[in-house]
This record gives sequence, structure tokens and C-alpha cells, in this order.
Amino acid sequence: MSTTLPISVVICAYTEKRWDDVHAAVASVRAQRHAPFEIIVVVDHNPALHARLKASLPDVTVVENREDRGLSGGKNTGVAVARGDVVAFLDDDAVAAPGWLEAFAKHYDDPRVAGVGGLTLPLWPGSTPSDALVDDPVPATTGTRPRWFPEEFDWTVGCTYRGLTPGPVRNVMGGNASFRRDMFPIAGGFSSGIGRSFHKRPLGCEETEFCIRLRQRSPGSELIYDDQAVIWHRVPSERARFAYFRERCYAEGLSKALVTQSVGSQDGLASERAHALRTLPRGVLAGVSDAVKGDRAGLGRAGAITVGLAWTAWGYAMGQYAARRRTRRSRRLVARAGPEDVRGREETT
Repeated sequence: MSTTLPISVVICAYTEKRWDDVHAAVASVRAQRHAPFEIIVVVDHNPALHARLKASLPDVTVVENREDRGLSGGKNTGVAVARGDVVAFLDDDAVAAPGWLEAFAKHYDDPRVAGVGGLTLPLWPGSTPSDALVDDPVPATTGTRPRWFPEEFDWTVGCTYRGLTPGPVRNVMGGNASFRRDMFPIAGGFSSGIGRSFHKRPLGCEETEFCIRLRQRSPGSELIYDDQAVIWHRVPSERARFAYFRERCYAEGLSKALVTQSVGSQDGLASERAHALRTLPRGVLAGVSDAVKGDRAGLGRAGAITVGLAWTAWGYAMGQYAARRRTRRSRRLVARAGPEDVRGREETT
């Protein structure tokens, strides 16, 4: 099955600033050893970009986002257009290694596997530019990681973090993921109320909430992380700064609060508890140990882990507080309206 499995690849785009990135992403999919069944580029409410990409990519299905603005709506549009048995998602500022789809495909021989995610490596500032990757999608250089930046928090730049091991997982990362197409009617689409949209904060977790919901509605299904399904994801210089790191951690906490409101705290925080209790303390100790051995940046990494955890927890607490306020406000409105008004509204909706 794996050698002939039809896989549709969906790439969501939204800005002309990533023109070369999008073309590099498409080129990397064209170069796959397991040829894609089709490539779909979904443009997020940007008619000018849609027209340009449609003209420059004649062999690609280029469509406009039919749902709400944001990554969730774009992915849902891509799934609706896709005709392959499996739908894979690739970020518009990433390039896939030649064996990416091949690594995904082999897992779908097992009917229990509903989705597969892969290893996302960062392209730090100074890496091979996107215009060069259009002709050769494998980067020659991956740039320079800031010395203070801990690998345990690579998720803040959309990449695989230290502590994630191959095998069954609760959720896969959205920019390097695949799912059986027939799972979407069961699980429902990606939620437009979670993740990246026109919101000014760098929110996320739309794929986390989707994966948990999928497993809740299809308990026998499995999600797999395979580190042989490799992509490289570009990290702009502004996202390699501590200010963004801190803001992204806070936004992740807000996003996790939304996830738990949707799927419950037990499933919504299971992986995060394990990461916070095991991986992060080891990272702090490793950073301090590195500093003792002469690597002063080790203290920076240990400090960043501590700050990152604190700001994520703070964001989660603020998200939970905001949810409780909304619930109390709704109850007050119902109480003021009275039972007759409430029944009348229900009958007219």
C-alpha cells in the first residue's frame, strides 16, 4: 500500500513576503521519492496573492480559503479540496526532505494509524535562503542557533523539541503532519477559535486540539511521530529573539487554556505535565552543568527554560481566569433575562 498510497499535500499561504518560501515548499514536495497525488496551496483571504500564485504554479491546485481567516480555516479548506486517501500538511516557510512522504506512507499500512507527524528542524538566521531552495530544496546550511535558546523549547519556533521520542504520541505538530482523509468527518475539522488567525498574539495548538478530539471520537486510532519524516522550518530573525520567545510561551499558555476548555484538562495537559516534570528539569541541570564546564551560555539556556515554563504557566492561568469570567458573565445574563426570556430565545434560534 505504501508505495502507491495517494497523498494530497496542503500548504497554507497568506502573505507575499513569503513568495520564495512558498515556491521552495512546493519544489520540495515535487522532489519527493513518494510522489504526491496532488499539491494544494490555500491562500488565506489575499486575492492578490491568490492570483499571483495561480499564475506562477500552473501544475498546483491554488484555492482561496473558504472559511474564517487563519490557519485552521485554511487547513479545513485544503481538506475539503483534497482527493487523496491521506492529507499531509507542510508549512509555507518550510521545505521537506526527499523521503518525507515516503516516511509517512509506510505507517498507513496499519489500519489503526490515523495520523503521522515528523521531525521539524529549524533553519536559523544565516541558513540557506529560500530563493536558493527553489532549485535545490535540501538546505546546505541551517544557520546559527542563539546560544541561549534551549532545544526543549524549539516548539516556540514551530520545530520539534527535545524530549519527543519516535512512536505513539498524543498529538503531532501541525506544520509537519498527515492524517487519513476519512478521519476528518469523524473528528470534525480544525477549530477556528484556536490557533493562528488575525489575532495579534502568536497563538497555536489548533493541531493539538484536533488530535485529542480525533482520539476521543475514535479511541482505537493511533497517532505516530516518525523522526525520519524530516522537514526544515525557517526561523525569521525576529523569532530568534528572547522577546518573541517569552511572548510565544505566554501565548501557548493561553492556547492551552482554550484546548482544555474544548477537550478537558486530563487529555489537554497530559503531555505538558510529563514534559514539565521530566524534560525541563533535566534541561536546567544540563545548562548549569555546561556553565560549570566553561560554557557560560549554559546559564542562559537554564534561565530561558525557567522563564519559558513560568510564562507558559502564567498564560494558562490568565486563559483559565478569562474563561471563568466569561462563564460567570453568561450566567448573570441568563439570570437577569429570566426563564421566560431564555425559553423565548431558545424557541427563536
